[in-house]
Amino acid sequence: MRDTRRTRVILGVLLVAALTMITIDHRGGDESPLRGLRGLGAAVFGPVERASAAIVRPVGNTFDAITDAPGQRRRAERLARQNQLLREQLRSAQLDKDHADQLRRLLGTAGMGGYEIAAARVISAGHGYEDTVTIDIGGRSGIKRDMTVMSAQGLVGRVTRVGPATATVLLATDQTSAVGARLEDSKEIGILQGNGRHGRRADDSPLRFQLLNAGAPIKVGQRIVTFGSQGQRPYVPGVPIGVVDRIEKGTGGLTRTAHVRPFVRYSALDVVAVVVAPPKTDPRDSVLPPKPPTPTPTPTPSRTPRPSGSPSPGASPDGGTEARPSGERSPSPQPSTGE
Repeated sequence: MRDTRRTRVILGVLLVAALTMITIDHRGGDESPLRGLRGLGAAVFGPVERASAAIVRPVGNTFDAITDAPGQRRRAERLARQNQLLREQLRSAQLDKDHADQLRRLLGTAGMGGYEIAAARVISAGHGYEDTVTIDIGGRSGIKRDMTVMSAQGLVGRVTRVGPATATVLLATDQTSAVGARLEDSKEIGILQGNGRHGRRADDSPLRFQLLNAGAPIKVGQRIVTFGSQGQRPYVPGVPIGVVDRIEKGTGGLTRTAHVRPFVRYSALDVVAVVVAPPKTDPRDSVLPPKPPTPTPTPTPSRTPRPSGSPSPGASPDGGTEARPSGERSPSPQPSTGE
């Protein structure tokens, strides 16, 4: 179509007519006189619009996905970092709660014994033939060699090497360890030694105890505490060690070895304490945990008494003695001379 004056007039008239119809339809609303024309337009152009949308929408979505991919990836990475941070915070809070509980129990145990302690964390375990662990305090915290190391449950061992910020602890289970120990509720003392983790059978106890007096009484279930060393080093008195699990008699019965089940789980050490000052007095058995209550025996039911009206064996119904057949001898309480 050529761009002439007539063409421009026709386009202007059509534009004015379209604007007029839109205005009338908008003002009329549901009562618009052009609603029929509107319905006709929807019926004619609706399928074309839906077909165009079905073709254009996937292309638009693909284009949006391509353009938004870097942003979506950055948002996913940011959410992943936030989730990881939240998990670490939750784990840290749980660990802090566990450590606080262990420290509270440790302070309670030290308070009962009158020990002055420096709390520490186990940061590594020895890999050689010695049963050792490394703790995170050392000479700068006042730690010295041959100081007692304990946990909330009982004896751990003694300090053998000290660095500026760390120290090495020889566990009581080591084969070279020897601890003076005493039986609960007794003055009998002996030597507690470790069986070591290398070469020990799975059914063996990690500790063994021998009394200095081989004839002194000892029984399964008796508990053992440290006796204390001269000058209170390397071991202070009264620290719980364990319970006698079984007693093994030596050759000829002259010596007896008690296998001890320790209170401390040496494979799961975490929060421990170094005793930097001994108690003023021997705590004896006061640091030991309370004994479990003894179970009450269940009473056995008594036998039901025989009714008074029932005849006893050997008695006749009328109360007299049951008659024996003639010729039958009654049993004699003593054998005759001919027997």
